[in-house]
Amino acid sequence: MPEKKEGLDLNAMPPSAEEIRKEVIRRAREEDEKKEKAKKIQESKAADFAEDFLKNHVSEADVLAVRRRVANAVEAGKFEAMVYSFSSDLCSDSGRAINSGDKDWPETLQGKAKEFYDRYQKLAKPQGFKLKAMIISFPGGMPGDVGFFLNWGSDHV
Repeated sequence: MPEKKEGLDLNAMPPSAEEIRKEVIRRAREEDEKKEKAKKIQESKAADFAEDFLKNHVSEADVLAVRRRVANAVEAGKFEAMVYSFSSDLCSDSGRAINSGDKDWPETLQGKAKEFYDRYQKLAKPQGFKLKAMIISFPGGMPGDVGFFLNWGSDHV
């Protein structure tokens, strides 16, 4: 008599190759749908961020977030913190001036990034802080996000 494990009939016909192909295709479609849904959510978030970035002003919450990042960096013994980031597409030149180190990169800023830069010029620079902007991601080899880095280290090492 053939051996039978509990719940498994070793003599039962396995699924057909056609059934297995259909299952693989079904799972691939499910995965594609999940990816598409996640992509749409990300695009929606990016659009909402861009609208807020370009139409609204720097809020108290934005300023508090910068101060919190600085405080966390100080707590960690660092002299620099990335205090803000945004898509390079939100620069008037899509981040080219920042990526190339052009001295006039601040002229390409728009929206909240321009406001943050102006706040830096007015409030932080006179206090000895330095600000640099750099491209922090390169999806597909192209400039992605810009990071603003605030530095409070000494020029004298």
